[in-house]
Amino acid sequence: MPVGEKAILEILLRQMKRSGVNKVILTVGHLAHLIQSFFQDGQQFDLEITYSYETKPLGTSGPLALIPNLDKTFLVSNGDVLTLLDIEDFLAFHRQQGGICTLAVHQHQLHIDLGVVQQNDDDFLVTGYIEKPTLDHRVSMGMYIFEPQVLDYIPKDEYLDFPDLVLKLLAAGEKVIGYPFNGYWKDLGNPEDYVQANRDFEKMRAQFLPGEQNS
Repeated sequence: MPVGEKAILEILLRQMKRSGVNKVILTVGHLAHLIQSFFQDGQQFDLEITYSYETKPLGTSGPLALIPNLDKTFLVSNGDVLTLLDIEDFLAFHRQQGGICTLAVHQHQLHIDLGVVQQNDDDFLVTGYIEKPTLDHRVSMGMYIFEPQVLDYIPKDEYLDFPDLVLKLLAAGEKVIGYPFNGYWKDLGNPEDYVQANRDFEKMRAQFLPGEQNS
């Protein structure tokens, strides 16, 4: 997906490089050949890029079980996130807290443009009425830092999404940490956020890619 004239994944990779990341593994399935033809071996980004291929859909965390030699702390990110999150600070926080998994979380407001009725189910009595409320939630930003032990909870060649992985970790008593981030973040999963992300990128380009405005 393009943001401005760049693919959103290219923006992410350039941000990772500035944060000290040198090796990247792209987990790919559908249209893998297009992604590989564009990013190739990563030389143009001064990165070492390799690929892990899934032959059937494995969800957002299932593909991690296919990657060999994940024996150190590693970062995982969705490929459609536009953010100003400081990856170095994210990693330092993870190491300080000592969990098996740290999720980047963002305070998100959900506005309901309707009157919300509160009602008893047994006698149908209305007990409250809230006009067009705004609800505050903490949502996952689609960026995670894992310790290698997390792979023990990901069965090979089985479908598994990140929410289900987190629930498995919690059920097993593992320490899962939330890294609070209140800066800029947009998930490009819906048309409205995608259009806004394009506008924001043009206005804030120097913040997303400092020193690389013309690259």
